[in-house]
Amino acid sequence: MTETEAPFDPASNPSPDGLRRILRSVRTVAMVGVSTNPVRPSNYVGRYLALKGYRVIPVNPVAAGQRLWGQEVRASLADIPAELGPIDMVDVFRRSDQAGEVVDEALATLLDRGLKVIWLQIGVVNEPAAARARAKGVEVVQNLCPKMEYQRLFGELRMGGINTGVISSRLG
Repeated sequence: MTETEAPFDPASNPSPDGLRRILRSVRTVAMVGVSTNPVRPSNYVGRYLALKGYRVIPVNPVAAGQRLWGQEVRASLADIPAELGPIDMVDVFRRSDQAGEVVDEALATLLDRGLKVIWLQIGVVNEPAAARARAKGVEVVQNLCPKMEYQRLFGELRMGGINTGVISSRLG
């Protein structure tokens, strides 16, 4: 069995209250695998989180040196300068079979900088890597999106997953 073939139990993720706590406590997010292309999910998730007041540090070796959301794109987690302060969460936009390397780099370079959470995006599950992070006291969320969870848990989604801001069932 390879690292990514280990069974995933969705109940291993934090409860809705736990996800709310995480989203309220996190201030700085290193987003690994971010794209500079504005139509890619990693780009609009990062942009959304930045608009919600999170400091989002983009990480992608191909785009290193470019800027997104007021931050310089870094080549790796290890390239995030200490003067940027604590990194509370690492959000992973990489395939499941690559997530273990990202988790290991995060544990090696960011534990002493306040790392609290590893968040693996929708479709990304790596139970052995998650177990390594939990063993170091880091919370893990797998197969969920922080943008979607923020919207769901803080009342921004309506029927159909759309926030129109308009009540459509008015009588007339």
